[in-house]
Amino acid sequence: MTFTTPEKERTHSMMKITTCSVRIAVTALAVLISTAACAQSDAQKSFTQLKSLAGTWQGKNGQGMPLEVKFRDTADGSALMSEIQGHGPENMISMIHLDGPNRLMITHYCSAGNQPRMQGTASPDGKTFTFDFVDATNLATPDAGHMQRVVFTIVDADHHTEEWTFMDHGKQMKEFFDLRRKA
Repeated sequence: MTFTTPEKERTHSMMKITTCSVRIAVTALAVLISTAACAQSDAQKSFTQLKSLAGTWQGKNGQGMPLEVKFRDTADGSALMSEIQGHGPENMISMIHLDGPNRLMITHYCSAGNQPRMQGTASPDGKTFTFDFVDATNLATPDAGHMQRVVFTIVDADHHTEEWTFMDHGKQMKEFFDLRRKA
C-alpha cells in the first residue's frame, strides 16, 4: 500500500499542469511558425503573378513594327526569362527573380551592351509591376545609355503591356509594347 501526502499530491498536480502548459505553448508556437513560413511576402506574390506571363506574346512596338515576347519559367522556378524578338537587330533578354524573400529584381541584358538591374514594386491592385534602376554591370559611365525603368501591366490573362524607359546622357526615350497572348 502506498500513501501520499497532500504535499506530494499538490506537487504532482502542479507538474501535470506545467507539462500541459508547455505542450500547449509549444503547439501554439509551431502553428505560428508554420503560418509565417506559408505567408508570402509582397515580392513573392508579385513574382508568382509575373510567372503567369509564361508563354508567347505578339504585338507591336511604338513604331508599329511587329514583335514577339516570350516568357519562360526557368532555373527550377527561381527565375522568369523574357526574350524580346523583333526589336532592332538584336534580341534582348531579361531575367526576373527574387533577391531574398522581400526584393523583386530584374536584370536586363541590353543590346547597349550593359546589364542594368532594377528593383520591382507592385501596384496596390497587383496588376502593375514597376522596376526602377538600382545599378548596372558594364556601364561605361553613370550617364551612358542604359535601361532605367520597365513597367509591366497585366490587363488580363491574354493581354499585357510593357513600357521600357532608356536613359542616355540625361535624355529619356520610351518604348511601349501592347501584347496579346499567342494562341
